[in-house]
Amino acid sequence: MPRALLSVYDKAGITEFAQQLHDLGWELISSGGTAAVLSAAGIPVIDVAEITGYPAILGHRVVTLHPSIHGALLGDTSNAEHVAEMERLNISPISLAVVNLYPFSSNPSIELIDVGGPAMVRAAAKNHAHVAVVTDPAQYVEVLSALSSSGIDAPMRKRLAAQAFAVTAEYDAQVAQWFNEDTTSLPERINISLEREDVLRYGENPHQQGARYRIVGDTSWWSTAKQLGGKDMSYLNVLDGEAAWNLVSNFDSPCVAIIKHANPCGVAVAKTIETAYQRALDCDPTSAFGGIVALNRSVDTSVAEQIINIFTEVVIAPEFTPSALTLLHTKKNMRIIAAEQPSGGHLHMRSIDGGFLVQEVDVVETPVETWQVVTTSAPTEEQLADAVVAWVACASVSSNAITLVRNGQTVGIGGGQQNRVDAARLACERAGDRAHGAVAASDAFFPFRDGPDLLAQHGVSVIVQPGGSQRDEEVISAANEHGMVMIFTGTRHFRH
Repeated sequence: MPRALLSVYDKAGITEFAQQLHDLGWELISSGGTAAVLSAAGIPVIDVAEITGYPAILGHRVVTLHPSIHGALLGDTSNAEHVAEMERLNISPISLAVVNLYPFSSNPSIELIDVGGPAMVRAAAKNHAHVAVVTDPAQYVEVLSALSSSGIDAPMRKRLAAQAFAVTAEYDAQVAQWFNEDTTSLPERINISLEREDVLRYGENPHQQGARYRIVGDTSWWSTAKQLGGKDMSYLNVLDGEAAWNLVSNFDSPCVAIIKHANPCGVAVAKTIETAYQRALDCDPTSAFGGIVALNRSVDTSVAEQIINIFTEVVIAPEFTPSALTLLHTKKNMRIIAAEQPSGGHLHMRSIDGGFLVQEVDVVETPVETWQVVTTSAPTEEQLADAVVAWVACASVSSNAITLVRNGQTVGIGGGQQNRVDAARLACERAGDRAHGAVAASDAFFPFRDGPDLLAQHGVSVIVQPGGSQRDEEVISAANEHGMVMIFTGTRHFRH
């Protein structure tokens, strides 16, 4: 009679699975809560303690860690010496191990670090030539189907073993990450387990494949987001959606951001989300064509009517009214995403040849009370409010970056330039007459006075920048000569 070992934390479907194993003639071995559930269902089961001769000890920390269990899982039944030794020790082989682990990531603690479970999974997976290992209730149907016909063949056992080792690797990565949380933000080793959550239409270009993965054990707004319409997401849709949603989530007031190629082409804060959308679009309607729109308020009919008037790839918002959805659905290809607040995260990673660059996430903060006014003139309340919008928006633009904001609306954005004066020139050209009276933000210091001189020529009244240049005094003098306000934030926000 073949023997199966069942020890599961997630008991979904285990009773039905065990009953069918019993009906197929399998002898069932189990322990603890799993054995109790099966016994209560009237399914014959042998307790692990009867096999080992030992009860569970140390508050159930030690239950299955015994040669009678691991020898039964690891014994090579094609090896005569193994068979003889197992017979001498009265160890009967186990041909099927059904094990899933304590959910460590849901409530990390020492007591939820599973020891016996991973040990059984690894033992069974190592001996996959003779043992099938099942680690997920989703595998029950396939396994029963195989057992009911010709049995579990070698390719299937190997595939189940690969999935099992992925489970234990993922589990250990979660535990290691938890131990590192209180030590350093950049530990010597980083173990990350990724689970594919979505197969994308394609990668950055149509000839490239792409998929979205989540870090197992971490929270993500992508994992909880609901797509309410449109085509499947592409790589660039996700990349731009991430930039757009993170940007608008920085603001408490109604805010809209329109993103193209990971850069904003319009950002606006207003009293209503409808006005914010109008003003964000007005910044650069040409570039907004085919863009990604993020709104930090519910989308109603009045906003939806505006959105459908221009080709839009993706719309992201906390929610959509039924009537707004009806309108947006007239654009069949438009992706509509209902999203929750971003989780933030603490590490930013970028792949390089043979490894990754890792850094802490650049958190954009606006503690205006710590900002330093370095010019003779000081900003008005309205100018300071615009400085906040300009500063946050600028941190989302590829460096070198300059943003111009007036009345809560970006009116000119210059990004991705190799020198700062060209970034300023581009922002002013896009703003035109709207640069008069605007607030300019720079993601890094001005190395020379040419940048402020150019901004002054276009009527910019306030500059907010990190400061820290060897020529700060020269730059400040230029601002004073032009009657401008200059604010130092003390924090640089390069973005590459």
